[in-house]
Amino acid sequence: MPARLKVLTPAQLETALAATDTKALVKHYLAVLETRAPGRSVEVRVPPYAAVQAVPGVRHTRGTPPAVVETDADTWLGLATGHTTWAEALDSGAVVASGERTDLSPYLPLLSAP
Repeated sequence: MPARLKVLTPAQLETALAATDTKALVKHYLAVLETRAPGRSVEVRVPPYAAVQAVPGVRHTRGTPPAVVETDADTWLGLATGHTTWAEALDSGAVVASGERTDLSPYLPLLSAP
């Protein structure tokens, strides 16, 4: 079973930003989303780095989740940091979202205070 995602400390985040450590940043912001939007109704995937289940609602337990958001690492980091809006990412096709509760715009960007 993969290790649970963890929010980086401020020092770790600064190091990851300075090194442009895409893997660490993707996992960090997925962990932040998980804490901001607790639940298991939407699976957010950023291949090949990680996936997380978040957003309140019906819990998913087996098979393909009924609600999935998938994007690439650069788009995820843009969304998380506010450099890209949810609408821009959807309109450009950089984010594929299917199912209920897949609008993550209420939770983005992830840099702001919860």
